[in-house]
Amino acid sequence: MKKHALSTRIWHWINAISLIILFMSGLNISNAHRFLYWGNDGYDGVDAWLEVMRFPDWATIPGSYDLAEARDWHAIFAWPFALALLVMWIAMLVNKHFWRDLKTTWAEWKPKAVLQDIIQHAKLNFDHDPAHGKYNFLQKFSYGFVLGVMLPLMIATGLAISPGFEPTAPWLVDVLGGRQSARSIHFITAFALLAFFVVHILLVLVTGPIKQIKDMITGGTL
Repeated sequence: MKKHALSTRIWHWINAISLIILFMSGLNISNAHRFLYWGNDGYDGVDAWLEVMRFPDWATIPGSYDLAEARDWHAIFAWPFALALLVMWIAMLVNKHFWRDLKTTWAEWKPKAVLQDIIQHAKLNFDHDPAHGKYNFLQKFSYGFVLGVMLPLMIATGLAISPGFEPTAPWLVDVLGGRQSARSIHFITAFALLAFFVVHILLVLVTGPIKQIKDMITGGTL
């Protein structure tokens, strides 16, 4: 039996490429106005809750300030990012990957069990009861939170702050607390995903990067 289904592997690489380009083009877009607000109004920095640093050219796409081109990159790669996530969720529900490997049990949420899982992670011991699936609780929680909350939230907030989208679905902007609130949430979630990405890469490095990458290409075996 494959460790990673074909649908998971395809989504993983499409998502990784899309997120990197979306993040770097997003930094270029952020340089156009480096203030974040809550609500609907905000344009001169007076009511901003945060002034964002100017991101260096090496960290942005394109490699120099160009708002129009950055928006083009952002819009182009938003489509594969969103569609791949939709297909991934359909595949996970159909092939039972979600129910088998990501769904948590009440027993796993008990404080003692969670604390024990944290301690084992701190010791870089990732062994767990195979009866609970191929992932331990912290892995299930983090993957589930990213797939079910953070990535969909990036799509929702991205739509809410897209020029001209608000008349199409004003309810979405209202649910998010206003266009400027959606922009702030988009920014915060983007950097939360960056933090997850960094931790994910570090864990891959300490658990055998060659095998991990090979398994995500070929599927590996359980």
